Amino acid sequence: MSDVWLSKRRGKVSNANRKGAGSQDSAAPAVLPVTRLRPAYQQVADQLRELILDGSLAPGDRLPPENEIGGNFGVSRSTVREALRVLASQGLVKTSRGTTGGTFVSQADPDQISDYLEASIGLMSGSEALPLAAILEARELLEVPATALAAQRREQHHLDALRAAMDREKRSRDRGVKFREHRHFHDVIMQATGNGLLAMMTEPVFHVLRTRFLKPGPAAHEGFWSMVDQEHEEITERIAAGDSEGAREAMRNHLINIRGAYSEA
Repeated sequence: MSDVWLSKRRGKVSNANRKGAGSQDSAAPAVLPVTRLRPAYQQVADQLRELILDGSLAPGDRLPPENEIGGNFGVSRSTVREALRVLASQGLVKTSRGTTGGTFVSQADPDQISDYLEASIGLMSGSEALPLAAILEARELLEVPATALAAQRREQHHLDALRAAMDREKRSRDRGVKFREHRHFHDVIMQATGNGLLAMMTEPVFHVLRTRFLKPGPAAHEGFWSMVDQEHEEITERIAAGDSEGAREAMRNHLINIRGAYSEA
């Protein structure tokens, strides 16, 4: 296993070395490059991540021992351990102990990916790089066309779930419960698209909006929830009727109307 991925990496490096250094270097052993412009552990993590993302290392593959990785990168075992911690924090590898243990490439977990996106968006949100307006715009770009797709692909259990969420939202007087059901309503629409990636992308955005930008006052007003209930009913009716364009417009209007519930203050 280790010979396979190391040979692939060495092949890329040695080809580049031959092009840039001439024939006199052709006999020199290929070394995996680690410059000092960034911390060594980060560079090791970057190159291992590249091997995972380009398929050289597949889910379930065992990485070579730490000393072997360190020898090929020209770094210490402690540097390799730190690099593996970075990859583990990103959900790319997992380490187990025992005779059959080691460090393995992780299987993709949709919930973990969504959690990682949520944490990253949350840390950036409110900054110049990611203001509230950009998050709201991104949400609309994702959810509006997705609602049209949901109208084409929804099944009866999706309609049942949408109506149940609306009913729970209407009956509750608790603001937290209302927003939880509001969130669930939108989640069901994403599920109805049949596209799991859409759900993974929209859930973190919605959660960051609710936890970081939700105003404490106006959204609790009874008139706000009356508007939300009516718009949810229209969206559900359009989806149930298979009216893609109607569902698209109903969701666009809904997201525009609830923009006022969020603030960067």
